[in-house]
Amino acid sequence: MKLERLEHRACFGGWQDIYRHDSAVLGCAMNFAVYLPPQAEKERLPVLYWLSGLTCTEQNFIAKAGAQRYAAEHGVIVVAPDTSPRGEGVADDPAWDLGQGAGFYVDATEPPWAAHYRMHDYVANELPALVEANFPASDARGISGHSMGGHGALTIALRNPGRYRSVSAFAPIVAPARVPWGEKAFTAYLGPDRASWVRHDATELLETASERLPLLVDQGEADEFLATQLKPELLREACARASHPLTLRLHAGYDHSYYFVASFIGEHIAWHARALKS
Repeated sequence: MKLERLEHRACFGGWQDIYRHDSAVLGCAMNFAVYLPPQAEKERLPVLYWLSGLTCTEQNFIAKAGAQRYAAEHGVIVVAPDTSPRGEGVADDPAWDLGQGAGFYVDATEPPWAAHYRMHDYVANELPALVEANFPASDARGISGHSMGGHGALTIALRNPGRYRSVSAFAPIVAPARVPWGEKAFTAYLGPDRASWVRHDATELLETASERLPLLVDQGEADEFLATQLKPELLREACARASHPLTLRLHAGYDHSYYFVASFIGEHIAWHARALKS
């Protein structure tokens, strides 16, 4: 599959690149960011996949989180895809929380979304195959994300046992089937039958999870979406019922922004590096 490099910037001894490719899964051109730490010049390295939140592109995380410093320290490649299919002919909506920039990491089944919105398949299958074929990347994979991307990281890891060695999230939408953001997106993408939503809700997936991959979740207590959209207590309760290992850390004063992500991204990358290299 042909890759077009759009950006190439030296960063902490490695390279922060942006690539574009034609996605067979999504039926459109997609951008993704790759940080190659200096160790990648000599060996194949594990990969951390980062999923961003509503309205974001591949640019937000690489410009605001400061992750490259820690990826270079630990010898981890970081891959950050866009959050949805884009372009002419790709369905969209005037609202900021649906359509382009709001793919919710599901495989849509409803028109007009089903033609392109297959972000679960893209993140779990097509993108890793592309990365491992074209970069010095091993098949040791971790996954993380923020907000809608935190939802994506948790659900993709839970739905694909054995594919990831580590998973974490910042301020994730843990129970999208029970909050307004998720209800709106799932109704559009998956249809009104709530039974079909279970496969994209972390709190529901924990009930039948066959793998006990430990979860690391950080949440700011000053997050403006905490009580209405995020509800981390539902994740705590679901993990307790399923006896699933969870580290849930609440941080006073922190909001939903990338200031919060930047404050703790180093600890998350260290968490992933330990699991990916064990």
